[in-house]
Amino acid sequence: MEGVAFASFTSFATKSLLFSSLSPSSIITRSQKSRKNISPKPFVTLLDYGAGNVRSLRNAIRYLGFKIEDVRTPKDILNAGRLIFPGVGAFASAMDVLVKTGMDEALCTYIRNDRPFLGICLGLQLLFEYSEENGPVKGLGLIPGVVGRFNSSNGFRVHHIGWNALQIAKDSEILDEIGDRHDYFVHSYRAIPSDDNKEWVSSTCNYGYDFIASIRRGNVHGVQFHPEKSGDVGLSVLRRFLHPNSRGTKRPTQGKASKLAKRVIACLDFRTNDKGDLVVTKGDQYDVREQTKENEVRNLGKPVELSGHYYKDGADEVSFLNITGFRDFPLGDLPMLQVLRHASQNVFVPLTVGGGIRDFTDANGRYYSSLEVASEYFRSGADKISIGTDAVYAAEEYLKTKVKTGKSSLEQISRVYGNQAVVVSIDPRPNGEVYAWYQCTVNGGREGRPIGAYELAKAVEELRAGEILLNCIDCDGQGKGFDIDLINLISDAVSIPVIASSGAGAVKHFSEVFTKTNASAALAAGIFHRKEVPIQSVKGHLLKEGIEVRI
Repeated sequence: MEGVAFASFTSFATKSLLFSSLSPSSIITRSQKSRKNISPKPFVTLLDYGAGNVRSLRNAIRYLGFKIEDVRTPKDILNAGRLIFPGVGAFASAMDVLVKTGMDEALCTYIRNDRPFLGICLGLQLLFEYSEENGPVKGLGLIPGVVGRFNSSNGFRVHHIGWNALQIAKDSEILDEIGDRHDYFVHSYRAIPSDDNKEWVSSTCNYGYDFIASIRRGNVHGVQFHPEKSGDVGLSVLRRFLHPNSRGTKRPTQGKASKLAKRVIACLDFRTNDKGDLVVTKGDQYDVREQTKENEVRNLGKPVELSGHYYKDGADEVSFLNITGFRDFPLGDLPMLQVLRHASQNVFVPLTVGGGIRDFTDANGRYYSSLEVASEYFRSGADKISIGTDAVYAAEEYLKTKVKTGKSSLEQISRVYGNQAVVVSIDPRPNGEVYAWYQCTVNGGREGRPIGAYELAKAVEELRAGEILLNCIDCDGQGKGFDIDLINLISDAVSIPVIASSGAGAVKHFSEVFTKTNASAALAAGIFHRKEVPIQSVKGHLLKEGIEVRI
């Protein structure tokens, strides 16, 4: 999950190594471990240097029955029984943290001694000689080769986001249960296979051309994909690393993975109802109230329960959108933060959260930047955040001045967490009878702005958005299909992935949007909440139509 330029973030990351911000309940002291009347769970050591969301990995490790010890000094690395390095952020910044804390030498010693190691994403890339990201930048140099950026000139979108297939090159042990199934990737740089590093390569993946998806030599492993976000398949990878003596026989797997899959995303629009309860709802052209005398907010369930259900039913991602978040102080939305924390404990696919992410001054005059707001969401379990209204204002200002100030919420968050972690939600409605102009709106579709969807999409890509969630107010809740013209307009205009939203009412609408547009994913809400169409039915239909999906 590289691409982050957080040079100013290095001091924070360094402190995070030395002074863990974990809750007391998650830190196990030596005296606690020595208590004879307690049968402690096995331990794994985690090298978390303070950038990005590793809550999901922590949750996955705990789900598999392990406790976590955090690295605070180089000695902790050398004393580790099993070490996981979930590298996130930019290559240069991560190396800077490792060198300044003395972790680089300890890591090299640990790995050269063939100690049990698992590097994830950037944790794999740092093992190579150097990276071209803002460089060349020298890596740990344990594996011959270079880390380079994907090339978008061949028509492939950068970043590489989504579920892709592995080509197993040799027995890697931890990949034994993957078979022909998909794993979740999110990155724009990749390690390049060569004759010099082929003895390390245990699998490759193709995205325009082959890149290294995993490495293995002895007890040293590394994966480019995110096992903690790859569902049951990813949990099997972690389980086989953590439990090397309990693997048993290789389990045959069923699957048809061959390339990057189209994603089916379940969206949970939620808000507080008139009784103060947090409920999942769904609008009809953004109107979420029942057409009854009581005019109550439509209640379609509880967000944590529904997210767990959709995960089990095969959703490739789950999005939480607070549709009234623009009204209130986001960090005051404690129920939302709790939803994220609880959902991420048992949902091992990417979680996106949106609603009201912006700079804010509270009633006491305390100023909170949008980066602080987003950081709390990431710490609570979000993998991506979705920005709507604030992105429109930032784009308008950029188009007016042609200056990237770096101060907008979009720029701040993408600079620290990477643009792959930032989704821009566009809410347009057609304006015009003969020549449709898709006018963008803000504040939940309540206010039109003098900027079109095309202009907005181009501008936010320049401002480092990683994906676009493309809605359409007129199609919302109608069940008549996605706005194909709008989706083509936007997906053909940008090189970042576009998620189609608004209008799904039948399985055929998903195959239509994937065959008639370049959308990378399709999102739906109401048809899933009302149990009109299960996610597995959508995927079964797409497979019959010859469209690759994760099963």
